[in-house]
Amino acid sequence: MTDALAIAKKEMRREAGLQRDRAVSGGDPDHMSACAAARVVDLLAARYGDTLPGVVLSGYMAMRGELDPRAVMAAHPGPVCVPVIPGKAQPLEFHRWTPESRMIEGAFGAQIPEAEDALVPEVLIVPLLAFDQRGYRLGYGGGFYDRTLERLRAAGPVLAIGFAHDVQQVAEVPIETTDQRLDLIVTPEQVIWTA
Repeated sequence: MTDALAIAKKEMRREAGLQRDRAVSGGDPDHMSACAAARVVDLLAARYGDTLPGVVLSGYMAMRGELDPRAVMAAHPGPVCVPVIPGKAQPLEFHRWTPESRMIEGAFGAQIPEAEDALVPEVLIVPLLAFDQRGYRLGYGGGFYDRTLERLRAAGPVLAIGFAHDVQQVAEVPIETTDQRLDLIVTPEQVIWTA
């Protein structure tokens, strides 16, 4: 990554974090999460129909003002998992989650299931700091989702859904060759298909 690209990403992360904080403090985070979650539930039902109970879904445990996807996770009729960071510069692992799962603190303060029951997701709900109309996302800088999506896509079809506040949309996310596009982004107000 060039110095100019690193600086551009750092500045966008800072600004996107401020925008997200303003959205959360100036609105109703639970309502915003519920609106976006309802869109994802409807979208998955329409896309997968009767096969949805066989689809493995990955959500995440929200932190830092992220939209909370637990309503989608709890409503999903099939297996659900959440990401676990196994180490620096590695793809994510995914461990089974249920609403009753005992959770512990994992890397970077993220909550992860205490039980290590590994799953491979076919649909991923992906947190982010910023996104653009093309489907590129700006994360926290570890590259975990980019490595993960690259690996999963090499093995078969995967649906990657960005989950964000509307104010997190930017004109253009600065990208590098390793960045993976999302298939769509869901916000409380809209669904943006990128492919």
